[in-house]
Amino acid sequence: MLIEFFLTLKAAGVPVSIREFLNLLEALKQGIAHADLDEFYYLARLILVKDEIHFDKYDRAFAAYFNGIAALPDDLTAEIPEEWLRKLAEHFLSEEDKAQIAAVGGLDKLFELLKARLAEQDSRHQGGNKWIGTGGTSPFGAHGFNPEGVRIGQEESRHRQAVKVWDRRDYRNYDDTVELGVRNIKMALRKLRRFARVGAPEELDLSSTIRATANNAGYLDLKLVPTLHNKIKVLLFLDVGGSMDDHIEACEELFSAARAEFKHLEYFYFHNFVYESVWRNNRRRQSERFSTWDIIHKYGADYKLIMVGDATMGPYEITEVSGSVEHMNDEPGRVWLKRLTDHYK
Repeated sequence: MLIEFFLTLKAAGVPVSIREFLNLLEALKQGIAHADLDEFYYLARLILVKDEIHFDKYDRAFAAYFNGIAALPDDLTAEIPEEWLRKLAEHFLSEEDKAQIAAVGGLDKLFELLKARLAEQDSRHQGGNKWIGTGGTSPFGAHGFNPEGVRIGQEESRHRQAVKVWDRRDYRNYDDTVELGVRNIKMALRKLRRFARVGAPEELDLSSTIRATANNAGYLDLKLVPTLHNKIKVLLFLDVGGSMDDHIEACEELFSAARAEFKHLEYFYFHNFVYESVWRNNRRRQSERFSTWDIIHKYGADYKLIMVGDATMGPYEITEVSGSVEHMNDEPGRVWLKRLTDHYK
């Protein structure tokens, strides 16, 4: 039972043991996580995965193995999944239809309209062009189309045109153990290295030793110098989520190469644009954030700042207060970018 699932996890790089797999089977025998795929997902992860750095590998292996399998209802009667109904309601518009939908007219106007809709609306709507709902062409809701709107209640982006996302969004960390395709990136990163002799003299300086010995009438006179070290310090900012999903493999290769090449490497994640805070772990980004001011003060100007992203964002996210697609930023993104570039030359 579930032997193939066990082998899929092993193939994905999750270090699961036979003992842990037997514990999972025993838990299932006791009736835990019965006929519920979500419960089984968390039970198996709890028993099989001992370090959260393997959560992403586990997620990919789980999705690959259980692709297309849905949780069974308690009464075992056939039910149409809600997601199917939502997909049926999606309004696929022609290019002419899209051209006729005008933008609301600015971020402030969009927020005013949303506030008015929240005050007026008292029921669910679908397929319209005004209320908060699903499908249709309203600026507010999910699974529809509007060139400039607020996305509410949709799992992932479809047209990548929302100016604000009113949902909690989960990203995953880039994998820093990827090796395929990394060699060329490592070779390129080596051009950034700057070597200097620092620390205690431990390495033999052959030329100076020969010269000193000759000047000392042949008596050996050893000369030592500090070992060469790469003095370059790197501060790496990585865009994650949304349109960056198309570039996950390339970013993981770059991340893995940077971790291998630079002893002094600090990294942080952001989404679309850097604002007042960034984070280091995507699973804890809601609770563990780092102030951008603190980073500027902690890591000196001798660090090399590398920002990795695809620059796919709305102009509001750069120029406007509250322009971030995910939260209400007190200062425009361009202000924070200028602070970073003023500090890190």
